[in-house]
Amino acid sequence: MSRWTYFAKRLVLAIPVILFGTSLTFFIIYAGPVDPASAILGQKATPERIRQVHEQLGLNQPLWEQYVDFIVDMFTFKLGNSWVVQPNTPAYEVIMNFAPRTILMGAWAVLLPLFIGIPLGFYAGLNPNTLGDYSASFGGIVWRAMPNFWLAVMLMMVLSQSEKFLLGFDWENFIVSTNVAGAPDMSNIWNFHNFLKASKLILPASLVLGSASMGNEMRIGRTAFLEVKNSNYVEMARAKGLPGRTIVWKHIFRNALIPLIPVITAEATVLVGGSVLVETVFGINGIGWLFFNAVMNGDLPLSGALMFLFILLLVGLNILQDFLYTVVDPRVGFESEG
Repeated sequence: MSRWTYFAKRLVLAIPVILFGTSLTFFIIYAGPVDPASAILGQKATPERIRQVHEQLGLNQPLWEQYVDFIVDMFTFKLGNSWVVQPNTPAYEVIMNFAPRTILMGAWAVLLPLFIGIPLGFYAGLNPNTLGDYSASFGGIVWRAMPNFWLAVMLMMVLSQSEKFLLGFDWENFIVSTNVAGAPDMSNIWNFHNFLKASKLILPASLVLGSASMGNEMRIGRTAFLEVKNSNYVEMARAKGLPGRTIVWKHIFRNALIPLIPVITAEATVLVGGSVLVETVFGINGIGWLFFNAVMNGDLPLSGALMFLFILLLVGLNILQDFLYTVVDPRVGFESEG
């Protein structure tokens, strides 16, 4: 089968996964303890007014009819309007107001492990049983073992009193003046000064969010590098007299990346699940914070739209993972010989 036929089959097979996840979201929120009408009305809630709100939102319709409408709207990208968090505001508009903060945090949470964890892991594999190897391996275990909530609280405490804990280093006034925590200003983010300020404010949260991935990439990178380094084709390359740099970059590095591909792409699940806690601790108020509030307030259109987008993201990354395998490892292909 051709590569495009394979990807077309993957897209078709993704439809049941998306349908199941979206359906599960609907029933979990519908069966939740929070009545959206009560959340909307607050202290003004009376049985009569609750009934009126139910009629306005269509909550008095049969469950199967609400479910069909919800699924059809999601799959046609009619995300509807928020009920509770920002009443009568299109869910798409609400999401786009909060998404840039999480996207910036997620980008740094992926880049930090990518450019710190993998190089350190490869360095440890290239120099086994040395002080650098032991230090990198120990650091990977420590980063992997620290829970996000504990690391977030400790980092907040250290940075808020950086002059005391970091020998006079003033984090708040380092490079640009910012607070330790808070929601970054994403307006005019393409201005370098604004980008720098927003990035500095969001870096501690990104470091916490990417800490587990950093430890994983460091440990798996070291192991993969050692395995490839001692493989037969690398020994053959040495026997042919190829320069050490050529062997490392052409034969070892590329093949050692193969087991790291699922680790890197799986970081998206960490961003989706871990961003709620990290955003709350650091006061970033991004997509994670928005999703938590939408679920807790029974905002079905908004929480359903967010969950639908999360599912699409994860399914898309799984397909991207397969594509990256074919790029990194030329031996992996989808062409069948006749």
